[in-house]
Amino acid sequence: MKLVRDRIPELAGNGQPTAFHQADPAEYARLLRDKLLEEAHEAASAPDPAELLEELGDVLQVLYALASQAGYSPAEIECARARKARTRGAFTRRVVWHDPSREDT
Repeated sequence: MKLVRDRIPELAGNGQPTAFHQADPAEYARLLRDKLLEEAHEAASAPDPAELLEELGDVLQVLYALASQAGYSPAEIECARARKARTRGAFTRRVVWHDPSREDT
């Protein structure tokens, strides 16, 4: 069982037996988090830039759904992102941290 896009039931009419239900709020919240991990994994393993673009779009779609479910707008997500970038930085300088306790001697 997994969360699918809203139009999948109408697009799935290919003669194969299918079953769908509408998730209750608690199930929806759990399945959205599962879907975020699924889409993030697909983005991380995208074999080329065009595929990466599509997968990033999927990640963003799930992020917007999670935000909406929690009562936040896309603009509020962007404000949180910008605030953290101002205070902690972004990921543009390619800085990598090494855990000294795990360094080989």
